Amino acid sequence: MTDVTPASTSDSAPTRPWYASALLAVVGVILLLLAAWAYARWQSPHPFYGTAYQNVPATPLSGTAQDGRAYTFTPGAGGRTTALFFGFTHCANICPLTLSYLNKVRAALPETQRRNFQVLLVSVDPVRDTPARLGEYVSYFGSGTGLRIPEPALGEAARAYGVGYQRVDVKGGDYQMNHTTATYLIDAAGKIRLLWDYTQLPQVERVVADVQYVMEHP
Repeated sequence: MTDVTPASTSDSAPTRPWYASALLAVVGVILLLLAAWAYARWQSPHPFYGTAYQNVPATPLSGTAQDGRAYTFTPGAGGRTTALFFGFTHCANICPLTLSYLNKVRAALPETQRRNFQVLLVSVDPVRDTPARLGEYVSYFGSGTGLRIPEPALGEAARAYGVGYQRVDVKGGDYQMNHTTATYLIDAAGKIRLLWDYTQLPQVERVVADVQYVMEHP
């Protein structure tokens, strides 16, 4: 009589090689990242160069304009889009560069859009920045509006936009102003849509693309 060794009755599944598990994990991560990217693109189809905001109403500002008259900036009034920044006329480099590049952006827009795009400089140095001085300063770089707001209203206006500024004494009894360097883009619906740091403004073509998208999609 021949002995027969019975076959194994174990029902355990074959063990998957480690590299197969690792490959599946990598594929899963890639799919997750693609899904997140697609969702972000769906939420904001335009890849902004600046930092985008979501449904943030811009605060109105009141003071004296460069012509010496009372002026109130009402965000979105007249269907205009506004590039707003806080600075001062004794600024050594950041403010003049900001004004220069913003006017280059405005000049690069088609005429129909250019008429509805404005540059607004709010002075953080109301002691020295008289309306007349603001007018000379802004007009030197092109077009735009200079706005003088006295304290304490200036502090309230700056806080509304998340802007900080501080007087710093220098030799000779003079002083400078340290301040936030961002430029805010406010659309025709009166909302802050994005901001650029001053280091981004030299990329005029990319800034223009942001402006045109916002103007076409208020």
